Amino acid sequence: MLKLILAMIFMSPICFMHGLFWTVHNLLFILSFVLILMNYCVNYFVSISYFMGFDILSYGLILLSFWICSLMIVASESVNKYNNYKNLFLFNIVMLLIFLVLTFSSMNLFMFYLFFESSLIPTLFLILGWGYQPERLQAGVYLLFYTLLVSLPMLVGIFYLYKSCNTMNFYLLGNYLFNYDLLYLSMILAFLVKMPMFLVHLWLPKAHVEAPVSGSMILAGIMLKLGGYGLLRVFSFLQIVGLKFNFIWVSISLIGGVLISLVCLRQTDLKALIAYSSVAHMGIVLGGLMTLSYWGLSGSYTLMIGHGLCSSGLFCLANITYERLGSRSLLINKGLLNFMPSMTLWWFLLSVCNMAAPPSLNLLGEISLLNSIVSWSWLTMISLSFLSFFSAAYTLYLYAYSQHGKVFSGVYSFSGGKIREYFLLFLHWLPLNLLILKSDMCLFWL
Repeated sequence: MLKLILAMIFMSPICFMHGLFWTVHNLLFILSFVLILMNYCVNYFVSISYFMGFDILSYGLILLSFWICSLMIVASESVNKYNNYKNLFLFNIVMLLIFLVLTFSSMNLFMFYLFFESSLIPTLFLILGWGYQPERLQAGVYLLFYTLLVSLPMLVGIFYLYKSCNTMNFYLLGNYLFNYDLLYLSMILAFLVKMPMFLVHLWLPKAHVEAPVSGSMILAGIMLKLGGYGLLRVFSFLQIVGLKFNFIWVSISLIGGVLISLVCLRQTDLKALIAYSSVAHMGIVLGGLMTLSYWGLSGSYTLMIGHGLCSSGLFCLANITYERLGSRSLLINKGLLNFMPSMTLWWFLLSVCNMAAPPSLNLLGEISLLNSIVSWSWLTMISLSFLSFFSAAYTLYLYAYSQHGKVFSGVYSFSGGKIREYFLLFLHWLPLNLLILKSDMCLFWL
């Protein structure tokens, strides 16, 4: 575990050397493959050091972090081209990756909390430093205060746990079961905001719309998964209270998912549409996770990884058209089939993954989640059917409106994609559709 973190720490000076923009990217890719070869497909903690360890839950998410961070550099060619503080940009990404790896590999609840909050800072710098619009300041404040407001009770909860159990180790805390409502609320609210659950989701679309493409990728790909990961970790000792109160969160998530899907159908901004669709997907994840059933926990993990790749890929596509047309509005991004015909295939492939078509990982996750939520209560069928229907509806709306129709008169040239962009999209799409062949990793981790 330490070898990965040391490799990244020693990578940080390389970020400041002249002309080594792609070297950092290549090194991150090499590290991703080193991690793949380490292949920890076990459901108990291995390679344990002082406070770090791996189980399959951490492994999947660390691998996703490496993958998305490598692809963020590929997507941010414009930072390199216009020399927009590219050294600091690389350094920021490497620091963010270090914090994420430490978050996912912490075995200590307090250390997890520490790095969980630290990962907010590089993300904030990404939005404030490389964002596009002047409103990015407000978006950054939203992001910061939503997260910080609910994180303080969690810190108090962690100290209470330490006082009661004399340990903060995830492995040992699993032996305790607390029946204490305030503890449950304080531990869980931070993760619900990070997911984000409907009603506390307002920071997300704001942050996405203002963030640069790399900021959107990391937000959609990893940051939303921190909430799910935290919930999967703390529910091992909050089960009893969970059985009492979880129906509240399931209800909010499912009804909120339907409402957010309706919001998606009214979006004209490409990025806002994809951001709101993330909220709807995470609503299903949260609903399944809160049922505390085997299917639900496995499905939520699977969909988190699937959604991380898929959503990130869609943000890349939105950015590719934004770089060509200078706008993210669907009123201007029309008829892209005439403008960039070869990109339409990628729009199609990632859109169908977004609405959970086979053979994507999203399908596997959604089937498990549907199973778990319906077995929890058959009344949820109503909102789930609406959710599935509208999910297809807004994805088709996104695809059809952007690709078909009469091309906007201001767009007067024909544009091909660069090899870098096809490579970027291919690396999002390939693991998303190949991982279903290795689905036992996602479904047997408990």
